[in-house]
Amino acid sequence: MAETPKTVKSNNLMSTAIPMAGLVAVAPGAVVSRTVISKKAGTVTLFAFDKGQGLSTHSAPYDAMVWILDGEVAITIDGKKLRAKSGDMVLMPANLPHALHASRPFKMALVMIKEK
Repeated sequence: MAETPKTVKSNNLMSTAIPMAGLVAVAPGAVVSRTVISKKAGTVTLFAFDKGQGLSTHSAPYDAMVWILDGEVAITIDGKKLRAKSGDMVLMPANLPHALHASRPFKMALVMIKEK
């Protein structure tokens, strides 16, 4: 059996089985993102954060789901702090301030569903 590559570079992802964490790679001192679906109804974006990187406090007009693919992250939602690790899912309500901080490298999928 062939070994699965760590990073998948193809832009044609439809109708294939892919290890999601392999679609984005951690880069030193950076936050890397890759949009895999972008439609009027919502988006699916993959992120890779190096240690010490994050997203400062902000809010979004839509509910969002963060799915941790690899590693661990500190998330603050409306002042409430939590930790999420590989395999965990965090639902973030629309319009509430939230922030993320990587205490070590991690990868996540962000799914945003827009209202009609």
